[in-house]
Amino acid sequence: MLDLTETARVIVRDITTSPDAPARAGLRISAEPGEGVFAVTAADEPDPTDLVVRRDGATVYLDPATAAALDHKVLDTVVDDDGQIGFDLSEQR
Repeated sequence: MLDLTETARVIVRDITTSPDAPARAGLRISAEPGEGVFAVTAADEPDPTDLVVRRDGATVYLDPATAAALDHKVLDTVVDDDGQIGFDLSEQR
């Protein structure tokens, strides 16, 4: 199952628990066309078939195909020189 680094947990939690976020808000990761390409978006709630990953207050939604593709992966965050936050995936150890 997908895991999150401590830094990713903090960022996801901050994104999804802002005062104007819905109570069931989470970060959705979904597969895009092309191998190994994923989209990351804020979601108000999970889709009925989503796998829900919760880690220390951070919530991530994965459709079944994405959940299978990200099994044994770790989500981390990266910050570029301009302060923009991005996400990175690596293998679990």
